[in-house]
Amino acid sequence: MSDLKARFEAAVANSKSLSERPDNPTLLKIYSLYKQATAGDNADPKPGFTDMVARAKWDAWKKLDGTSADEAMNQYIALIESLR
Repeated sequence: MSDLKARFEAAVANSKSLSERPDNPTLLKIYSLYKQATAGDNADPKPGFTDMVARAKWDAWKKLDGTSADEAMNQYIALIESLR
């Protein structure tokens, strides 16, 4: 396993034990970076306007289209470390 992948997995584990719950924009950033790092560009159909949570998640992930998995992992790691 690469060093980056190991650091990413450690950051994912650390994200579950943050001292404080992040605000909603930060939670969306965490979610979108995780999805981009693990699933790549968002190809899912856009949720309907009545499902505001799913739509916010979809929009946040869609903004990262074109970001490489390695870059998303690096950003995710940096974000989680900044919240500890």
